[in-house]
Amino acid sequence: MTDDTSPDAAESPTGAAPPPAEPPPAPEEPPAPEEPSAAERERDEFRDLLLRKTAEFDNYRKRVDRERQAADQAAAADLITELLPLIDDLERALEAEADSGAAAAYRTGVELIHKQLLDVLARRGVAPLDTAGQQFDPHFHEAVAHEESSDHAAGEIIGELRRGYVMGARLLRPAMVRVAKA
Repeated sequence: MTDDTSPDAAESPTGAAPPPAEPPPAPEEPPAPEEPSAAERERDEFRDLLLRKTAEFDNYRKRVDRERQAADQAAAADLITELLPLIDDLERALEAEADSGAAAAYRTGVELIHKQLLDVLARRGVAPLDTAGQQFDPHFHEAVAHEESSDHAAGEIIGELRRGYVMGARLLRPAMVRVAKA
């Protein structure tokens, strides 16, 4: 015997498939987007403001870097422009013929170039350190020798081997000196 308890058999005496019951429900449409709350709008505004300020700061930093590089290049170009005539004078001195009477003129030319270089440095605010008779100061002097001397006090500079320079309050190069010891 067959088991006719299936729902299909109960509904259809002919054995044909029954018509579908209700059509399947249509997929639900997504809910309409809710309007953002005041807190979400404020959060979005602050996030946008943060992004804008970050971009503005990056642009500012890049602009300042470009301006600093331009200023550095302009300062270097000004200094080089002042040094070029001195190079010309040295080249003329090197081209001069060396004969017995030219030594004095040659020395005079080199002294003139030396004076011009010191003038260029002075216009830039650079001054040589005065070491004659000074007490040794490790902030401005570099001791390369300690010598006994009855004519000088202990720690007094006896002689200068290389001149030091300052620009304003900034030390550019310490003076190399010989220092007296007791």
